[in-house]
Amino acid sequence: MKWMIYGANGYTGELIARQAVKQGMTPVLAGRRADAIAKLGEELGCETRVFNLSLDKATRQLEDIDLVLHCAGPFADTSRPMVEACLATKTHYLDITGEIEVFEYIHSKKRAKLAQEVGVLLCSGVGFDVIPTDCVARKLKELMPDAMNLALGFSAAAGISRGTLKTAIRGLGSSSAERKDGELTPFPLGEKRRHIDFGRGKKTAIAIPWGDVSTAYYTTGIPNITTWVPVPTAYAYGARLLSWFGPILGSDAVQGKLLRYVDEHVSGPDKSERERSSTYVWGEATNASGRKVIVRIKTASTYAFTVYGALEVVSRLVSSGRVIPGSFTPAMLFGSHFIEEIEGSSSFVVDEVRL
Repeated sequence: MKWMIYGANGYTGELIARQAVKQGMTPVLAGRRADAIAKLGEELGCETRVFNLSLDKATRQLEDIDLVLHCAGPFADTSRPMVEACLATKTHYLDITGEIEVFEYIHSKKRAKLAQEVGVLLCSGVGFDVIPTDCVARKLKELMPDAMNLALGFSAAAGISRGTLKTAIRGLGSSSAERKDGELTPFPLGEKRRHIDFGRGKKTAIAIPWGDVSTAYYTTGIPNITTWVPVPTAYAYGARLLSWFGPILGSDAVQGKLLRYVDEHVSGPDKSERERSSTYVWGEATNASGRKVIVRIKTASTYAFTVYGALEVVSRLVSSGRVIPGSFTPAMLFGSHFIEEIEGSSSFVVDEVRL
């Protein structure tokens, strides 16, 4: 397969491009910034292409491409035109998003049916968003087939990239979300709090609108899903207050100032920070009779894992040359133990509790 990294000049896209070449792979490097793409392509010895994501331009550039790894966010803006171009050219589509809106679009019945009809694979979230938590969700479903409630979360220490922070800022004016009785349901950020041992002792955590609220439902069919991260106790209560200012934080004026600040002051974690950090992933399933199962696993830092995970997905698809068409999550494609096979990951640790 001939494959492309779109957004190769971004923070995560460049990390993936460099590691791909290091592993002997030859991606086509593409993006919207001509100078940055040309410089990276010359350094890495890769073919380059420059185009924006209008449907006609993207379609022309993908005619000879078998697979795209889409790394250019914010994905709520960029994923749809890229997916439509991939469906038009019969190009398989992967991305590294964690945005619920994108997952719901990819897994809609209409999109899944069209992908099957034209022979295209669609799989969002092939990085830290959401391989680890998706695999934990599937592992819990295997351990508890009758689970009715699923909680997932992670504790990460590494810094944040410019693109990820911009996505978070764009969500400041919105609410949190959960899956309730099979339906996506909003609620105020900071409203749900609990104490969770992600693997390093109990921490105060709040429910956030993480991508698994969408993806874990398609992976497991469990009807009630929440997603969690640890925060300082004061922030757990402050987040509720923050949600009251949603209309202000979501205004064009405030958003513009925050996004400009990110452009000027944020670059992302450096190599040493990525290499020395680990991430702890946790999941909990309960059934109607009161049985509870908890699964934990440790992975590489979020950005390092995204590089390893995305390239492992690409490598498996490219080397096999055989792809099942349709819409999938990572764990649907490769199973729960896929996470254990990615560099930097430990093995699952399982605990069972009787309530």
